[in-house]
Amino acid sequence: MNRNRRLAASAAALIALAVTAPLAGAGTALAAEPAGPRAEVSASVRLELPAPTGKFAVGRKELHLVDRARTDPWLPTAGPRELMVSVHYPAARKGTRATSPYMTQGEAQLLLEGMRRAEEFPAGLLAGTRTNSRPDARPLPGKHPLVLLSPGYGLHRATLTLLAEELASRGYVVAAMDHAYESFGTRFPGGRTLELVKASAAQVVSVRAADASFVLDRLLDRRSPFAHLVDRRRIGMAGHSIGGNGAAAAMAADPRIGAGANLDGAFFDTPPGAGLKGRPFLLLGTDATHRPGGKGKWGEAWSAMDGWKRWLTVAGTGHFSFNDVPVLGGQIGVVDPTAPLPGKRSGEITRDYVAAFFDRHLKGRPTPLLDGPTAANPEVTFHNP
Repeated sequence: MNRNRRLAASAAALIALAVTAPLAGAGTALAAEPAGPRAEVSASVRLELPAPTGKFAVGRKELHLVDRARTDPWLPTAGPRELMVSVHYPAARKGTRATSPYMTQGEAQLLLEGMRRAEEFPAGLLAGTRTNSRPDARPLPGKHPLVLLSPGYGLHRATLTLLAEELASRGYVVAAMDHAYESFGTRFPGGRTLELVKASAAQVVSVRAADASFVLDRLLDRRSPFAHLVDRRRIGMAGHSIGGNGAAAAMAADPRIGAGANLDGAFFDTPPGAGLKGRPFLLLGTDATHRPGGKGKWGEAWSAMDGWKRWLTVAGTGHFSFNDVPVLGGQIGVVDPTAPLPGKRSGEITRDYVAAFFDRHLKGRPTPLLDGPTAANPEVTFHNP
């Protein structure tokens, strides 16, 4: 097995095990989600993200951030820690420029190879996904809550674009982070593409927490183009898979983060509890894995949390149901037979419940959606063990 295949297997193990069990190491065997039958894709097909439901247009700016106070933990010879960040924000008007690119074709190819989907999903099709944000659009004046987003291990920050655009359309500044050497491939300035290296899950979690604090430092710095847009008293973080554990770890380490959400991720380090100091936290995941008595230490985390909390599971979902993957795959007939909930529907549920959570805790708005089961969302179960 060549190096790229070994790294793909290692990363996919973290992706899969982020919902199942603590990871022994980066070499843990892969349990990839099964693919559906290969779709025949017309050359005229173009994928597109659903339009966000908020009232604001959405702008986007790409940031290359370098933390000169930290040597990169995965590749010390590379020098300082680097991050690519896509900042989505409410824009003053929609504008006429072309929408922001989803990702580069090279990034898409590496992502699909890493997820073992390159045979059924053309890289150019994924890279060409139509987004709903305009590059460098003029920001809407005012102070807005900030939400950090952290993707699953191996996954590109773009896989959380649907959620980022939704929140931005509702009046949030949203910073989706790519953690260097923790994705199958991320393009950096100068034509460099940084690929995955081996890592242990617990170390990934601690690095994610440090990355989040660094990004906050830079975004809130008075020299930042977003310093005047962010209300530093209203900051949250959400993450998918190990990014969800990273959100909890970042909250425990950084008191500036006032609310957090874990989207189908296990807790590889000590589950959050008193370390959150009463701050609210949302658990949203698959019913098959994360119902009470399931895997991933959710029960232990729930018992220790000492603030507002919700534990929600969604029937018919799989691990990737909480990011863009099934939303886009469903548009060309690529589905996971073990996760029958349509991608369009899983995207709606993720969007609605995560946005309601931050609306309640960062904007102080009433959100009946989080008060209990609703007839409009029969797939969602509330747990209070």
